[in-house]
Parts: sequence; C-alpha cells; structure tokens
Amino acid sequence: ILSNNLVEKYSVFKIYPSKLYIKIDKTEFLARLKRNGEDFFLGSNGKLIEIKEQQDGLPFIFGNFKKENFFELKRAIDETNFNYSRIKELFFFKLGRWDIKTDTGIIIKLPKYNLKKSLELSIKILLEDDKKKINEIDLRQNNQIIING
Repeated sequence: ILSNNLVEKYSVFKIYPSKLYIKIDKTEFLARLKRNGEDFFLGSNGKLIEIKEQQDGLPFIFGNFKKENFFELKRAIDETNFNYSRIKELFFFKLGRWDIKTDTGIIIKLPKYNLKKSLELSIKILLEDDKKKINEIDLRQNNQIIING
C-alpha cells in the first residue's frame, strides 16, 4: 500500500471471522516542482507524485532542496497566520534559505534560521503598511529589515 505515492497513511482492521477493513488517507498536494525535466506534485507524505492533471493554487518550488527543508518552512508557515494559499512561488537557495513570492508579487527574503519569527514579522509589516506599495521585504540580516517599494 505504501508503494503508492498517493497514500498518506492507512490502517487495517480485522473483522472476525473473515473480513478486513482498510482505511486509506490520500496525501495532500502541497506544491509543484520540476525534477529532471518532469513536473511533479510534492505530497504531504514527502513523496513526489507525477502530475497527470494540473491543480490550481499550488505554489511552484524552484531550486534543488531536500524535503526536510521544505517541511521546515511549511511547519513555520502553519504555525503563523501567514496564508499558504497566497504563496505563488518558493525559491530555495543553496545556502539553505527561502524566498517567498506572494500572489500579489511581493517577495519575502527569509533568513536560514528563525523562520517563524521572520514570517510573523513580515505579516506585521504587510498589515501595518497595506497602503504602501511594498515590493520586497528582506529579513536575511540579524536585527535589520529592508523594505523596497
């Protein structure tokens, strides 16, 4: 069962005398990416699923990342009020850090560490400065924020 990339988890119950009940939970598609020229979904189970049909609203990931890198970022996003569905693109850099491009075109440059704190700060900046035209928030330096408009 686990060899199927669409399976998140499963459980098997034996109903005596001769029946089995199998419950299968499908993985959730979290992002799209390209590997070796082919398009894939990244599932919540950490597996790559070949794209058979497009699904709108999923961010596209650029860069050569490890699954652990992505799930660390996803966990930080889930622990904040940052709306994952507003992310259009994710860029991973060899240094181990991410940039986020939102559906409104704002680029948020995150540091390698303290992702949750940086995301919370970017949310605060965007909420307070919603009248200004912010194009980029750079949070890569300690104790420094650079905002470009």
